[in-house]
This record gives sequence, structure tokens and C-alpha cells, in this order.
Amino acid sequence: MNIHKNARLTPLGRERMVQMMLSGLAPEAAARAAGVCPRTARKWLARYRAEGRTGLTDRSSRPRKLRRPTPAGTVKRIIALRRARWTGKHIACETGVSPATVSRVLKRAGLSRLKDLEPAAPVRRYERKAPGEMIHIDIKKLGRFERTGHRITGDRRGQSAPRGRKQGGYGWEYVHVAIDDHSRLSFAQIHPNEKAVSAVAHLKAAVAWYRKLGVKVERVMTDNGSCYRSHAFAKTCKRLRLKHIRTKPYTPKTNGKAERFIQTAMREWAYARAYETSDQRAADLPLWTHLYNWHRPHGGIKDKTPISRLGLNRDNLLRLHS
Repeated sequence: MNIHKNARLTPLGRERMVQMMLSGLAPEAAARAAGVCPRTARKWLARYRAEGRTGLTDRSSRPRKLRRPTPAGTVKRIIALRRARWTGKHIACETGVSPATVSRVLKRAGLSRLKDLEPAAPVRRYERKAPGEMIHIDIKKLGRFERTGHRITGDRRGQSAPRGRKQGGYGWEYVHVAIDDHSRLSFAQIHPNEKAVSAVAHLKAAVAWYRKLGVKVERVMTDNGSCYRSHAFAKTCKRLRLKHIRTKPYTPKTNGKAERFIQTAMREWAYARAYETSDQRAADLPLWTHLYNWHRPHGGIKDKTPISRLGLNRDNLLRLHS
């Protein structure tokens, strides 16, 4: 129960006031002591005598019976017009009721917002059966810097300067990430650009890194970026015997595991501490990815660590973790 901030009495205070009156104190005196009028004191006394302590709790002010409720036929008509994508005021004009009535009917029916007319399709979650069956690859663009940014210091001076190196700025760097669909084992590198040469270099490095863990990569999923549509990337996939799968245009959720990993990396690595320079931030990336793969519980795999899904024995774990 939410008590109003200016309320004079709570259920406990009402009970105390009623007990004072039952012990012989006049309602006027009890009301004066509680800071309310005598009429209020008599009301709570009557309720207590009729219902006991339960009668001292607040009740809804809604009437038990409406004098002129909206006819059922009108309610059905309002809902039907709403499903035809009519606005509330248009429905009110058509049905002859007030816009407030239309709003209440639509709220009860759960149709107040237009998006309620077409509920979102259920999310189709999937997971490959074994490590290496598919890895997701994506890129995150980050600005370089030579001093701690305004997120930490609050000083925005110089933040509007051109970012590109040709304009005198510090430039950009690109975090290329790869995450295994089954185990969530992740590999990340920083490259100077998002061109095909960097995408190819990252793909080769990722496949080699997974191979060291005993994982043979079979497929790779990417978005439709120009670097992934290049001939160089296609040739590399063919040379490595990888099946290249591209997501449907404008549908980033298809590559959701990579997108989610980037969000986590930004929150727990890139913006987790006050780095003095972007080079210091880059040096911290391998340490954070190790923490992510070996020690951080992952919610998508029942709070297990990604490395635990490889099924390695104790000797292999010690050798790879050294």
C-alpha cells in the first residue's frame, strides 16, 4: 500500500486513535491528538466496530457499480476500429463517445500503442551443437585519444576537434572480434582500418587461435560490410575451407552473438576504467579477453565459462592456461 506523503494517519495510527476512543476518550479529543477532524475519528471507529482491524486499511475509491457503463457493443466497435488502425479521436467521433472513454477501453484491451496491434515476432534463438561449427565476426570502430576522455573527467574541451588524422586528429582504430557460436570463446584484435586486408588478417589469426585450442572452424558469419564482400575475403575463406554466411541486410540480430560480445567489451573493457591513452586501452584488450574466456561466467551458457564448453581435461587446461 502506498501512503500519501501528506497523510495524517496510517493503519497503525488509526488503530491507536480508535483504542483511545474505546478507552473512554471523546472523539473530539482523540481527533485533535491525531490531527484530524472528529468526523474522521468517528468514521474509523465505526469501521473498526464493524470489521475489526481489517476495516482500518485503505480502500479503492472506485465505485462498485458504474451508473452508465460503456455498452458492450460500443466496446467491441472501438476495438474493431482500433485494429483497423484508427486513431483514438477518430474512433471517438465515429462511436459517439469521449476520447477519454476510448482511451480507457483501449488500455484495458492492451491496444493503446500502434505497435500493440502487431506484436513482435518471437525471438528465435539457436546454438550450434559443437565448437567450431560457426564463428561470428564483426567490427567496432573506436576513436583514438592521447588523454583521458570527458566520460571520466567531465572536460569536453577539444572534443569537437576533427577525429581524422588528415584533419589533425588522433584518428580511429577498429576492434575486429570473433566469437564461437557454441562455446562463446572469443578472439579480438585491433587493426588500423576495416578494409579487406585487416578483415583477412583477423580471420586468419582467429582460425589459428581456435586451432590452438583444438577447435576446427567450419563456418564464419559476417554482416554485409564491404570488407566481407571483397574477393580477398572470399579467397581466404575458400583457402581455409570455410563456408561464408552473410546476414540478411539490415538485420543485425542475425549476428547477435557478435553484437552482444561487442556490447560487453565496451562496457567491461573499453569504458570500464580511465585509460590515459588509446594505446593503454589496446594493451588491456588481451587481458580482458582472457578473463572473458577463462574466468567470467556467461549468462548465455548457464553461467559457465566459455572454456568449459570445450571439455578439456586438466592437463590440457593447465597447458593452455600457462
